[in-house]
Amino acid sequence: MPEPTRHVLDIDDLGPEGLAAVLALSELDPVRLSGALAGLGVALLFEKPSNRTRNSSEMAAVELGGHPVYIQGQEVGLDVRETAADVARTLACYHAVLCARVVDHDSLVRMAAALDGAGVPVPVVNLLSDRSHPCQALADLLTLRQVFGAESLPGRTVAFVGDANNVWRSLAIAASMEGIPTRVASPEGYGPSSEDVALVTSFGGDLMVTTDPRAAVDGADAVYTDVWTSMGQEAEAKARLRAFAGFEVNAGLMAAAADHAVVLHCLPAHRGEEISADVVDGPQSVVWRQAANRMHAMRGLLAWVRGTGAGGATGNAAGEGDR
Repeated sequence: MPEPTRHVLDIDDLGPEGLAAVLALSELDPVRLSGALAGLGVALLFEKPSNRTRNSSEMAAVELGGHPVYIQGQEVGLDVRETAADVARTLACYHAVLCARVVDHDSLVRMAAALDGAGVPVPVVNLLSDRSHPCQALADLLTLRQVFGAESLPGRTVAFVGDANNVWRSLAIAASMEGIPTRVASPEGYGPSSEDVALVTSFGGDLMVTTDPRAAVDGADAVYTDVWTSMGQEAEAKARLRAFAGFEVNAGLMAAAADHAVVLHCLPAHRGEEISADVVDGPQSVVWRQAANRMHAMRGLLAWVRGTGAGGATGNAAGEGDR
C-alpha cells in the first residue's frame, strides 16, 4: 500500500513525529535537500496578499530545485470561476505540490479531498487560512529551538497575548506536541474556543487561558503577540482597539516575564497597538530571526511532503504517478 499523500492543512496533520521530522529537515544544510523538487513545479495560490509567506515559499522551492509559480486569487477565481476542487485538479496537472493561502479553510479541505478522490498524489499545504497558519508555527518552533535549544523546550513557557486567532491556534498545538507549556491572554470574547482548548491539551501540553496579560506573561520564557485586526476584519478595527486596550506588549508588561525572555511576533507589526516600538525593535526581540526562519521551515515542510526523510533522501510518498 502506498503511503497516504502528506497534506498539511493544520499543524496537527503532521503529528508529533512529522513535526519533529520537518524541524529536523529545516535545520539541515540546504545543499542536502537541493534535489527534493528537482525540475518540479510548486503552485503558490494566494487569495490574500503576503510578504513573508510568498517570499519564503518561493525561495524554499528554489532551494529544493523546484520552480515556484505565484498565482493571484483573481486568476483562478476560487469558487467563482471554478470550484476549489477543479482548481486543485487543474493545478495538479502541472505541479508536484499545491500550496494555498485562502480566505476560507474549507477551500483547502475541498482541494485535498478532490485530489484524494481522484487518486492524485499531490500534497496540499496551507499557507494560511482563517483557521490555522501551520507554516508560521513551524518557524516559531524553529526560532525557539535556536534560542533555547531543542532539548530544553519542554521546560520553557510561551505566553501569547492578544486574539486567540489562527496564529495562536497553530502555535499552541505545535507547542503542545513538543511538550511546551503555553498561556494565552485575551479579552472576553476573543479567547480560544472550548474545542481548541481540548485539541491543544490532547497532545499533552499544559495550557493556561486567562483575560489577564500580566498573569500570562509572569515568568514566561517567550512572549508572543499578533495584530489585533487581521485581514478581512477591517470593519471590526475600532471595536477591537477598544476591546484590546491594556493588552499591548510593552516594557511594563515584559518586566513580568523572565529576565532572559524573548519576544516573538509573526509580523506585520503595528507599533503602538499590540506591541510597543521599543519592545519589537529592542534587544529581547527575535522577530527578524523568526521571519528568516519562515524560509527554512518552508524548505523543511516542502521536502517532507515530498517524502524526504531527515537524512535528506527522497521517497515516493507524494507527487509521483499520473496527474
